[in-house]
Amino acid sequence: MSIVCRSYAFARNDRTALFCFGPKRHDPHDIDMTGQKRTASEVFFAFLKLGVSSFGGPIAHIAYFRTEFVQRRKWLSDSQFAELLALCQFLPGPASSQLGFGIGLTQAGPLGALSAFVAFTLPSALLLFGFAALLPAFSGAIADAAIHGLKLVALAVVAHGLVGMLRSLTPDWQRIAIAALALLVMLASNSAWFQLAAIALGGCAGLAVCRGALPRNGGERLVTAYGRGTGFALLAAFVLLLLGLPLLAGDGSSMPATADAFYRAGALVFGGGHVVLPLLEETVVQPGWIDADQFIAGYGAAQAVPGPMFTLATYLGALLPGGSGGLPGALLATLMIFLPGFLLLAGILPVWQRLSSRPSAARFVAGVNAAVVGILGAALYDPVFTSAAASITDLAIAALAFAALLRWNVSALWIVAWCVGARIAAAQAGI
Repeated sequence: MSIVCRSYAFARNDRTALFCFGPKRHDPHDIDMTGQKRTASEVFFAFLKLGVSSFGGPIAHIAYFRTEFVQRRKWLSDSQFAELLALCQFLPGPASSQLGFGIGLTQAGPLGALSAFVAFTLPSALLLFGFAALLPAFSGAIADAAIHGLKLVALAVVAHGLVGMLRSLTPDWQRIAIAALALLVMLASNSAWFQLAAIALGGCAGLAVCRGALPRNGGERLVTAYGRGTGFALLAAFVLLLLGLPLLAGDGSSMPATADAFYRAGALVFGGGHVVLPLLEETVVQPGWIDADQFIAGYGAAQAVPGPMFTLATYLGALLPGGSGGLPGALLATLMIFLPGFLLLAGILPVWQRLSSRPSAARFVAGVNAAVVGILGAALYDPVFTSAAASITDLAIAALAFAALLRWNVSALWIVAWCVGARIAAAQAGI
């Protein structure tokens, strides 16, 4: 289940920033959230910080993004963030990476989108490229405790994000009811199709009951530097690649076959994250390119590093047989699995930009935003809580991390250090 969330607005100034990469952050009081543009380098360093610290999988990534770009940097309003997130949830591909790509695109144009993708993806891609050789040494009780500690990070971060979104996106009983409906829909099934259904139902309910929602003004709309013509061209490129690559692939393992296999995996998966695993298994294990043990080892490695789960493709591409593997295979597999989701989002944004100014769109978006809160609540329970909270000790570690985020809004790196360190110490003590 792929979901979205953010942490909420507790004021923070430069003196409280415990870790910072790149250019000095603007004072939030000096920022006008009405479309002020950033440089590609500013986007790059903001996402690089997240690329090395965003443990916990796609659900937690969205919370990290909201904390960084809504709460701390004030690049987006909560409504803009939730609107962009809802679009990413509707589209196939890696939702959290698409969200980062969209933030870079709306803030600094195509170079900003590329900067966001490279900075957020490169750390985990490099780690997974080299992880195969180190994986046998990364085993045992300490390694298991460290990985479980990362799950506790996700529990604290997602809970913090849910609190913030509840305050911002469900201000009345109508939207609280929509969020509750979405929560029930998602608890009925963890299918990505149910997630799409929850968002669609939320939008329809918003049309009916969210009469107080106002159309976006110019500063609140998601703005792109190109028009609908370019958007339609990007959508056409998505379709041409989906239909054309199989014609070039041929039989066996080759560079065209690698491009086709990983492009299809990225184009046909809804929900991203762990949902892509069955498609990747079908892509590389069933044809005999990679054996099942290698595949499972890569999956375990992908959970132990920060950044997007889709960088599992880097590991798989490096292991492809013959001349298709190594660095060229890793690079091609990584690019092709992300490309379809990015083409779809970049193609749809300028169309959505025009639609979002209509009053009916404002009500629809209000309902969708409320549904996103419900989806996040369901994700907080399953899979985050169910996989992380295995004992009273786990609950205590996560609760202290949550309190630190809520009260002091500390850096995510400190939360990672606390949860992993405390879980290892508890394991060593036998608790």
